[in-house]
Amino acid sequence: MATIREVVEALSRRSGVDAVVVVGRDGLPIDSRTANGVDAETVAALLPSVINSMMQLGQAGGRGDFGTGVLEFGAGLALVSVLNVDALLVVLVQPSTNVGAMLYDLRRHRSAIAGLL
Repeated sequence: MATIREVVEALSRRSGVDAVVVVGRDGLPIDSRTANGVDAETVAALLPSVINSMMQLGQAGGRGDFGTGVLEFGAGLALVSVLNVDALLVVLVQPSTNVGAMLYDLRRHRSAIAGLL
């Protein structure tokens, strides 16, 4: 069976990926692989508040619990996902990266990834 480290490594090898960070709800990185100057600890520290805000948005808009989102920035995308009640995931990708297959894989394998924690 794969480990969380192997999953993070596999995701980080995908074309256009600058960072993969698995984060505890406390904002501490559980595992990460980064490139191009991404600071995994700062990303991890900020992610829980982003997810909490997305959850509030979903509740206020009658959309229910937050699962996965794509955030667009000037220098790329952030795929953010709730793995389980204790862990979150963020994948930072370059602007021209096609994230369709990655989103599908994350959604399809979310519970299996969470089970590795």
